[in-house]
Amino acid sequence: MTASGLVQIGLYLALTLLAVKPLGVYMAAVFADAPNRVLRIGGPIERALYRIGGVDAGEDMGWRRYAVTMLVFNVAGLLVVYLLQRVQQWLPLNPQAFGAVGADSSMNTAISFASNTNWQGYGGESTMSYLTDLLGLAVQNFLSCATGIAVLIALVRGFVRRNANGIGNFWVDMTRATLYVLLPLSLVGALLLVSQGVPQNFKPYETVPLLQPTSQVDATTRKETPVTEQLLPLGPAASQIAIKQLGTNGGGFYNANSAHPYENPTPLSNFIEVFSILLIPFALCFTFGAMVGDRRQGWALLATMFAIFVPLILVCTAAEQHGNPALHGLAIDQAASALQSGGNMEGKEVRFGIASSSLWAAVTTAASNGSVNAMHDSFTPIGGLVPMWLMQLGEVIGGGAGSGLYGMIAFAVVAVFIAGLMVGRTPEYLGKKIEAYEMKMASLVVLIPCALVVVGTAVAVLAPAGVAGIANPGIHGFSEILYALSSASNNNGSAFAGLSANTPFWNTLLGICMFFARFPLAIGMLAIAGSLAAKKHVPPSAGTLPTHTPLFVVLLASTVIVIGALTFLPALALGPIAEQLMSASP
Repeated sequence: MTASGLVQIGLYLALTLLAVKPLGVYMAAVFADAPNRVLRIGGPIERALYRIGGVDAGEDMGWRRYAVTMLVFNVAGLLVVYLLQRVQQWLPLNPQAFGAVGADSSMNTAISFASNTNWQGYGGESTMSYLTDLLGLAVQNFLSCATGIAVLIALVRGFVRRNANGIGNFWVDMTRATLYVLLPLSLVGALLLVSQGVPQNFKPYETVPLLQPTSQVDATTRKETPVTEQLLPLGPAASQIAIKQLGTNGGGFYNANSAHPYENPTPLSNFIEVFSILLIPFALCFTFGAMVGDRRQGWALLATMFAIFVPLILVCTAAEQHGNPALHGLAIDQAASALQSGGNMEGKEVRFGIASSSLWAAVTTAASNGSVNAMHDSFTPIGGLVPMWLMQLGEVIGGGAGSGLYGMIAFAVVAVFIAGLMVGRTPEYLGKKIEAYEMKMASLVVLIPCALVVVGTAVAVLAPAGVAGIANPGIHGFSEILYALSSASNNNGSAFAGLSANTPFWNTLLGICMFFARFPLAIGMLAIAGSLAAKKHVPPSAGTLPTHTPLFVVLLASTVIVIGALTFLPALALGPIAEQLMSASP
């Protein structure tokens, strides 16, 4: 580890922690049942939206109605994105005259953006029209994020309410998440990115002459063709990049994502984007504590996330700065190639370096974000294992906006149930008894992504169409498949690369994983919310396990790690761990 790397990581963590309380307090006010200053300011706009949409803001939905409304709304959005891609050649705002996107790719992309995954098997600047980007993808960036926040808030009401049948109103929660939280933050983020040079226009792509002409060799004929000009892709990029980061979406306006010089032009834009990724997920921990009436509960959940997150950042950075073990015995000076004190610079932007790239890789996979500023496929085996395992832990170390925290709460339910078994009494969490029904739902929420990863990986390695897309056969090829299924099945969206996944087989398999990793989990948490809301409050007693102490933080972190290790250690041993042992051997 270098001093520069430690300073970058420390500054990021410090500024993120400083933002947790003010944003968390603000969001607690946004979703409060009682009137307050925040809601009074935006009240006229909010009420106008309800009138236009015909929404009864006073309706208190039961968990089943809340879940059905959530599912129907998101499936409708999915269909709109699919149709936009299929007919974009006939629609306006298509200056490059892009044709219709293929059926399987359109299906995959529609599920991806509706599920907050934003997996992309296509090149953004060579596939999507401006209208598809704005009306389809950018809108879903807002709505899929707002859906995760809405489900979390409904779950919070389940803990707070007593002997109640309702858990809130989905339309109100969605509106408030979008109007009061996502839109203002995205506006500020987009303006900051524009100030750094990120494009925000509707111009056609521009052709410019090269200052230094070059040549291109045809791979088949070996004929050399001079290249004297370049096509520069423009478009409304800044607005989509801002919400892709803040909403833990991650889909790139450009194919190279945040490694592209237009999408991420400066060190400041790089910090703004990576800072935005975990801003809302971490602040929601404070919101949770404030809304349940015990801020220590929110801090305990955040401490659990940091207890796992920080060591993994350091491991990833140290592995990359140590360099590629396969090159240590060769006459190659990795220190000189890295332009710093050693390290693996393959696949990394020289503008950002190792520490910034490793930090981004850990942050984007801790959140269900998926944006990248370096090629994870080129990381060292251990450096690549870290982002892979962060996803496999269930996207609960920050995770998606809302979805990450309700996933961590599912682990908390499992943890208190285990503690209850140890002492032989019915477990309690935040004054509500955790019984068989809650445990069954929490177990499904925890285990469904695990099953999707391991079953999906098995299907892919056995199917000829699955292995056909591997660019690197052997151990690393297995890692590419495992990473892709881990990403899709945990709604992350980042790619290891090296895998040609824009095929009917991969688009279908990953689409199925993305859908079932999102909506059954949300429904399971809403079922828990409904069950808890109907229960009475149980006052703490001498046998109640405190869930705000360091002991509970250790128990919860251990639960997350043990489940992740038991599920995925065999697969990791066949992939990055085996690759590390082989590359390090003489």
